[in-house]
Amino acid sequence: MNYAHIKKSDIANGPGVRVSLFVSGCTHHCKGCFNPETWDFDYGQFFDDDVMDMILGYLSREYISGLSLLGGEPFEAENLPILLTLVKKAKEIYPKKTIWCYTGYDFQEDIVDVMINERCEVKPFLSYIDVIVDGEFVEDKKDLNLRFRGSSNQRIIDVRQSLLSGSICLAEEFY
Repeated sequence: MNYAHIKKSDIANGPGVRVSLFVSGCTHHCKGCFNPETWDFDYGQFFDDDVMDMILGYLSREYISGLSLLGGEPFEAENLPILLTLVKKAKEIYPKKTIWCYTGYDFQEDIVDVMINERCEVKPFLSYIDVIVDGEFVEDKKDLNLRFRGSSNQRIIDVRQSLLSGSICLAEEFY
């Protein structure tokens, strides 16, 4: 897996100050994407154990609220194995820090109904994710007043509650 960028102190992609990892590779190709260079799976730098350790080190700071995964597309099959290892280690070391994941996929239709059965990493990956912001960026629905999302079709979803209830549970505190 390659990654495009790591932000050590990000305040735009989830609550508090976060460490944000922008992975490379995305097949959505949303019109108006703010990171079109990340569509290329070969863009950026190779993600290795040293990079993982660096991110885990950034997370150790007391003022860091958690980790945000963005892209590119974290749920691409090429990215999931590495990201699963990262989120597992992050939750083991920092169980009180939240993990957010931004995806162009629809949580229910794509991830729960399809991917969870097709990709062995998806179910365990979801077990470490607190919040998913789902849905492709839609340029016609772009709204700069929205918190933690770019277009009004995107939802901020409480993953655990949604999986437990079998229906979408929005993380209401972020609306």
